[in-house]
Amino acid sequence: MHYNVWASKMISCLKCLYTSEVYPGIKLDAEGVCDVCHNYDTLAATTVKGGNQGKQAVQDLVTQIKRSGQGKAYDCLVGVSGGVDSSYIAYLTKEWGLRPLILHVDNGWNSELAVQNIEILVDKLGFDLYTEVLDWNQMKDLQLAFFKAGVLDIDLPFDNAFMAVLYSLARQHKIKYIISGHNTLTEGWMPSSFCHYKLDTLNLKAIHSKFGTLSLNGFPMIGPLKLAYYQKCKGVKMVSPLDYISYNKSEVKQFLTERLGWRDYGGKHYENIFTKFYQGHILPQKFSIDKRIAHLSTLICSKQISREEALIELDKEPYDADQLLHDKNFFAKKMDLTMEQFEQIMNEAPVSHLHYNSYLTWLRLLSRWKRKIQFWKQ
Repeated sequence: MHYNVWASKMISCLKCLYTSEVYPGIKLDAEGVCDVCHNYDTLAATTVKGGNQGKQAVQDLVTQIKRSGQGKAYDCLVGVSGGVDSSYIAYLTKEWGLRPLILHVDNGWNSELAVQNIEILVDKLGFDLYTEVLDWNQMKDLQLAFFKAGVLDIDLPFDNAFMAVLYSLARQHKIKYIISGHNTLTEGWMPSSFCHYKLDTLNLKAIHSKFGTLSLNGFPMIGPLKLAYYQKCKGVKMVSPLDYISYNKSEVKQFLTERLGWRDYGGKHYENIFTKFYQGHILPQKFSIDKRIAHLSTLICSKQISREEALIELDKEPYDADQLLHDKNFFAKKMDLTMEQFEQIMNEAPVSHLHYNSYLTWLRLLSRWKRKIQFWKQ
């Protein structure tokens, strides 16, 4: 899909790429800078540590992780996808002298390049790799249910399963630290209208109950209560050390290529065929959301690219025409859809996640009751 978001009249941020067309709730200050930029600045101020402070934070964290892993086969767990962030954090654990167990969760949509990147990574770093292969029939049934439901975040079933496997494996091996490749400098803050609450198992089950056909017995899931159990009762922590170092994505890609033979896969999260098609075609076509705007805006806020460079990148087609045709046919066939069925679902109006049962609905109700109780107490 090729379009120019700057062509029509709209409210647009003067710093990043967000507009009222892609983010209806956008708020601008007197200088024309949006709330996404301000939220990024606030988040970065509390999470990102640079210079000597960052070095000390890394040193302190490594010391804690090594201490927690004494007498165990592994002292931390790292989930990898074959992408740049997870590959680099795995490399850094080697540099820091840690003993990670590397986890990959296969949802049936791996690109060959992602598999090759993972194999090269574990081979050259000498780490143990544990691969969790999700039941394909259940995975497909869930993703197809979300697609048929018309909701925005059809990547939620896998994102949730990945998190569930991470914490379950950490508990199994008595690992206290999960090291994440998530980082503020390249991922920042994204409006809630761009995705849904990833721990919303109520939503997941409600959508599958209406549109799914198979039992989900044994399929990994994690809701807020189970996450709290792992974190509060079992003491498992997820940490993001990339916030403590100078992290420039383009420089890291070059480094991984030269040092490990890692190969670039294109856009963010494009190491997974499903996510690539979802972000590159389904989101912009059905929901008028181009996630490149979010990713590029974060790089602008972190001063890794200029706004002008980001606009040039955004003006490019998100998909090569021939590759799009190939991936569309591949997606439909793998999901057991005819092309007519696929197009019919794509042309149906989007449906809010809150149309189905959701933790967010209950949290909002509790919030309203809390405000009423506080009012009555006055």
